Amino acid sequence: MRDMTQLIDWPNIERSDKGLTRAEFLRLAAAASVTLTLGRAHAAAPQPTMITRTIPKTGEALPVVGLSSYRSFSVGGGGEVRSSRREVLRSLFSHGGKVIDSSPLYGRAEEVLGSLISDLEAEGQAFLSSKIAVEDPARAVQQAERTMRYLRTEHLDLMQVQDMLNWRSHFPTLRSWKENGRIRYLGVTHHSVDGLEQMAEIIESESIDFVQLAYTISHPEAEERILPLAADKGVAVIVGRPFLGGADFDTLRGEPLPEWASEIDCTSWAQFFLKFILSHPAVTCVTPATSRQDQMLDNLGAGSGRLPDDSLRKKMREYWQSR
Repeated sequence: MRDMTQLIDWPNIERSDKGLTRAEFLRLAAAASVTLTLGRAHAAAPQPTMITRTIPKTGEALPVVGLSSYRSFSVGGGGEVRSSRREVLRSLFSHGGKVIDSSPLYGRAEEVLGSLISDLEAEGQAFLSSKIAVEDPARAVQQAERTMRYLRTEHLDLMQVQDMLNWRSHFPTLRSWKENGRIRYLGVTHHSVDGLEQMAEIIESESIDFVQLAYTISHPEAEERILPLAADKGVAVIVGRPFLGGADFDTLRGEPLPEWASEIDCTSWAQFFLKFILSHPAVTCVTPATSRQDQMLDNLGAGSGRLPDDSLRKKMREYWQSR
């Protein structure tokens, strides 16, 4: 049996605590007269309407910016640490977001999420997604039961096979769960562009509801086949790790946003990257990971206002390629 931890890029997380941090990018935005007000007062203020995209198989609307719990929510019981994650979730819900992505491989994340969502009395506001991350079907059932127990729910919105591991053996179980209402949607994931070809084959041959894949301005390979295919087959697309574990920020270290970024209501590099991804019509939702409220608010800003059209997408790509 393969060790699934070898398939996950554990050293990378959406935000780095070393070098030029996301906070420094936000300070650059502040220098351009963009103020991100923190705290509950901000969360309670009227907010721009979050853009939504529909799940093709059902027509259910999902807000386009969600949250990944990858590493960022695997924390202990300390009050200050838990409080910071609670405020991240509070901001997500109060600004119209709902998709929360997790996995049994994300340490204590599912247990922490279940506790904090309960504290916020936000059970009805979350669209909860998790994964099967073992090869053996019997162990997968046990793993899923533990996931639901940790998340404090008897029904999961989305269950996916992580990195497509032994997916043929897991699909009968997932379809049975869907039929009896234990899950609402099923799909597969892969954390890198290396999995796109196999994912395309699954979309072609199987009836699935979602895929979660790698797609960033620095690695746009998904545009070539799989995004058009997903649109054609009616499969929703979640994009994970949209900043390539923070590497995309490093490429633009210290650079101000181009003036024309205002044409898409963009006030930070994070929004620049996210709006590029979201402007592809096949993308349903993007789920960056963060443990900080200011970063959550910044990410959510990408879910409102104007998105780039084809000409601006080309301009963004050319700008990136010139760096």
